[in-house]
Amino acid sequence: RYLPGDRGYPTTADWDRLNRTVGGRLVKVVPLAQICFGSNVNDAACAVLREQWGSVDPFLPDPVHVMSPYWLNNSCNPSLGPTGSCTLGNMAPYAIRVTGASDVIAGIQFASAKNIRLTIKNTGHDYLGRSTGEGSLALWMHNLKDTAALDYKSSYYKGPALKVGAGIQVLEAYKAAKDHGLRVVGGACPTVGLAGGWLTGGGQGPLTSKYGLGADQALEYEVVTAVGRRLVASPTQNSDLYWALSGGGAGNYAVVLSITVKAYRDGPVAGYSMLFTNTNPESYWAAIKAWIQRLVEIDIKYPTFNSAVTFTNEFFSLDFATLADATESEIETVLAPFLSDLQRLQITPLRTDRHVSPTYYDHYQYFTTNPSVNGTSLTVSNRLIPRSLAQPDRLPTLIDTIRGIATTGSNNSAVFVIINNNVTHAHVGNRPGANAVLPAWRDSLFLLNFGLQLLPEGNAPWSQIREHQVLVNSWLDAFRRLTPGGGSYLNEGTFDYPAWKTEYYGANYGRLAAIKAKYDPEYLFFANAAVGSDVAWRAGPDG
Repeated sequence: RYLPGDRGYPTTADWDRLNRTVGGRLVKVVPLAQICFGSNVNDAACAVLREQWGSVDPFLPDPVHVMSPYWLNNSCNPSLGPTGSCTLGNMAPYAIRVTGASDVIAGIQFASAKNIRLTIKNTGHDYLGRSTGEGSLALWMHNLKDTAALDYKSSYYKGPALKVGAGIQVLEAYKAAKDHGLRVVGGACPTVGLAGGWLTGGGQGPLTSKYGLGADQALEYEVVTAVGRRLVASPTQNSDLYWALSGGGAGNYAVVLSITVKAYRDGPVAGYSMLFTNTNPESYWAAIKAWIQRLVEIDIKYPTFNSAVTFTNEFFSLDFATLADATESEIETVLAPFLSDLQRLQITPLRTDRHVSPTYYDHYQYFTTNPSVNGTSLTVSNRLIPRSLAQPDRLPTLIDTIRGIATTGSNNSAVFVIINNNVTHAHVGNRPGANAVLPAWRDSLFLLNFGLQLLPEGNAPWSQIREHQVLVNSWLDAFRRLTPGGGSYLNEGTFDYPAWKTEYYGANYGRLAAIKAKYDPEYLFFANAAVGSDVAWRAGPDG
């Protein structure tokens, strides 16, 4: 594909014609932090941006920039101004502010005719660099904000549903559902796009133990294919594409304009949070072991319970637990055995909070105001931990591996997150192979995220960013040895893990590759670690 500077790259006149085609909605992109450099310096605005650079906030409304420090690669870091270098780097120089299918079709036709890369950007929640590409034309989907509550009727589902545009974020979807007396499955982060990489990569969140993964909720997609055709994909129309979109990865088979998902009647939701610190290492790590042991019991006795625990070598935070359609006493009953474990270990929580909200939206708002780890300056990966590894004879090995990583001197900023999700086929109510979700999800007790905090936040040197990428991949090697035949959550993995095909797609890869070839025969869509990404594309020496 042509890059800026190549003889065949689009001219200014070409871009002007595209702008007229899309009704003036072509955005010529400038570096987000340009206000911190050279003659463009605005000291007050730059100070605000510098303060926000380690969070997702400045990237959400931007047409091309993403939150990942690796993919921003310090090309225009506000902390390096005013005399440092400021270029677009990996970001697209032009973006179409998409308002409908015709804009997407125009972008696809232009990128194909001009032989340049096409990228797709919604919120910028992107660890794998799927939304970035030097010299590309970006489809900026963030402004597709329509929502509609439906009484959905089909041969495969009858009941309430919510249709959302591709730009709808999780919190917006929760609010739209609440306004109609409903709740929907979404992510734990309020600014993640519901219809983007979150759902198409599987999608886990606070209600997944109650109803299943995000991909399990999909009823139909409105899409534009790589040849510019507008289609509906559902279990009865273009069913192979529907299958691939439901867990097989984002931005790779078609451009999603909207998605319709199952919705559920709302009601009270019980929640709980807790914090304690490491004042006695043996007791502290025994408490982490006890938590996992209790998750095994909870998985059987209270299968709709969901929780997210963030911990380091210094603190343990039950960020929030979710038990839908429950009372305060019921969630206390669930957690009572673990609280007894803490007493036995002489650990006194610094804070506990239990709360019952009248709706899921209110529950979510209550417990997500103060997350234990803020910002985006993390290099992350993960492993799905099967129930078998949490059994008494094998659990010590898992704890020793985690503790070994967390207590190694150079890893003092290591962060772990345990998210329990009961998404077995029996619990969710779908059959094996119903969608392209990685099969390892169905046997997992919890998702173990792990990562390293980049320091200083928002201004880490490139050498540290790259070093952390290598180190986190080596941790995944260690967890893979404990979980042969398992896998990882695509959306929170690394782009360069050598075994990415088996790690993120497993036994589904062959079928997904055939669907990719059918709907994108010229391999127009490219994303790192995406199905078929190694068929027609090769990374240059500069990445």
